[in-house]
Amino acid sequence: MTERQQLDQWDRAHFFHPSTHMAQHAHGESPNRIITGGSGVYIEDARGGRSLDAFAGLYCVNVGYGRSEVAEAIAAQARTLPYYHAYVGHGAEVSITLAKMIADRAPRGFNHTYFGLSGSDANETNLKLVWYYNNILGRPEKKKIISRWRGYHGSGIMSGSLTGLDLFHKAFDLPRPPVLHTDAPYYFRRADGDQSEEQFSRQCADNLRKLIEEEGPDTVAAFIGEPMLGTGGIVPPPKGYWEAIGAVLKEYDILLIADEVVTGFGRLGSMFGSDHYGMDPDLITVAKGLTSAYAPLSGVIVHDRLWEALEQGANQLGPIGHGWTYSAHPLCAAAGVANLEVIDKLSLVDNARETGKYFNDALRSALDDHPMVGDVRGEGLIAAVEFVEDKAERKLFDPARKVGPQVAASLLENGVIGRAMPQGDILGFAPPLCLTPEEADTIVAAAAKAVETVYRKL
Repeated sequence: MTERQQLDQWDRAHFFHPSTHMAQHAHGESPNRIITGGSGVYIEDARGGRSLDAFAGLYCVNVGYGRSEVAEAIAAQARTLPYYHAYVGHGAEVSITLAKMIADRAPRGFNHTYFGLSGSDANETNLKLVWYYNNILGRPEKKKIISRWRGYHGSGIMSGSLTGLDLFHKAFDLPRPPVLHTDAPYYFRRADGDQSEEQFSRQCADNLRKLIEEEGPDTVAAFIGEPMLGTGGIVPPPKGYWEAIGAVLKEYDILLIADEVVTGFGRLGSMFGSDHYGMDPDLITVAKGLTSAYAPLSGVIVHDRLWEALEQGANQLGPIGHGWTYSAHPLCAAAGVANLEVIDKLSLVDNARETGKYFNDALRSALDDHPMVGDVRGEGLIAAVEFVEDKAERKLFDPARKVGPQVAASLLENGVIGRAMPQGDILGFAPPLCLTPEEADTIVAAAAKAVETVYRKL
């Protein structure tokens, strides 16, 4: 047995993979892929294959693979101080430095960051802070959290409840109260085809207001939303959406949590999606782009107006009863500092805006008129193609036909990795922010070929 065959056997016998059909994987009925290396926008596997990773892992390897300066920063930190906790005022130099770097880049008024390890745990922290905040202000009934259908906010108990996708709820007894869900800002799938984007945005805001009134404004604490829907379909907000939603939240004194796990640190061609879309959040969730996934790190960035209440709470109750063993882990913080330096040095936010426009324009030009393509959408270096059975009627395919996964599989055969998004026949792209126009052309050509291949089969 070769070393690769041995690894394959161990993989199927012992490795519990996330988001995987466990039975098919364990019994060898579905393909697996052992990744061995990467450089720039490309990855290599144990079989000798090389693919352009047009999804940056899971929207996260923003600076690209093989950045030696990030790896060296982690190694240097490991030699100096591999770990110390952040409890009771302790902190490593790199953790303090990273907190300052985030404050320098975040929207105005965001000056404090709590560090975790994943977007899921960051959103768990967000909920605890929201509940703590209202308890300190003497509003114990104001605890409900409104999320959106098709939103993605994690896979924990409460973060999984915030998520609005069936896959993450099935057989897990989720969602749990006090989480509620309202409309996804999914203009392509609107019921009324004659609606303008502005009219659809007003409808979303009106339905949110109705939900708040039905539940009782004094019981609703916060609204959470991604600036652009990510895993739920890669859906940019329709025109006027965040302005309309923000007005409703201000009217009822409801906090806004901006989940920027995907959009933070450049993905949209702006440092933060909150600024990009004119949001005014109270809490911001970050993760993926913070370290480009060279080490696991997340953050909750707290606005000054919320921080004042947290200080008030400490004066009343003493030290806050919340923390993780690995909060602000020095190795992860070192990765974050080096990663943000690379983003600045290579002007990757500007590249995401400029090459992102080139990529989105090219994708639309290649696929907009295809009879199987209902929508091509995106901004910066994130985009999606949605497939339909009937273009004029926006009629979706029967999910059992798995059109999206078929296109993703055909794309991979052409040497490019895209993602078949859940709950729809949608092909997603979120390549590293170092993508060049020539590499964008490679993605678009492979996508056009894959779409046509599947269309001919159908």
